[in-house]
Amino acid sequence: MSAFRVMRQDDNGNRFLVAAGLDRVAAERLAAEFEARGHKQLYWVEAEATTAAADGEGPDRT
Repeated sequence: MSAFRVMRQDDNGNRFLVAAGLDRVAAERLAAEFEARGHKQLYWVEAEATTAAADGEGPDRT
């Protein structure tokens, strides 16, 4: 199962992790909740890298 995170970018272009380790539905719900508050920040959902892929132990893609 893939894990997703919610990210935020503020008015100055700084990016921050809001939440991690969520399933896609929960991450999308959280991002939508923050977007609905009307702040100028941008929120988005992105997939987290799996441990094996991050360690270079994933499948060979050559």
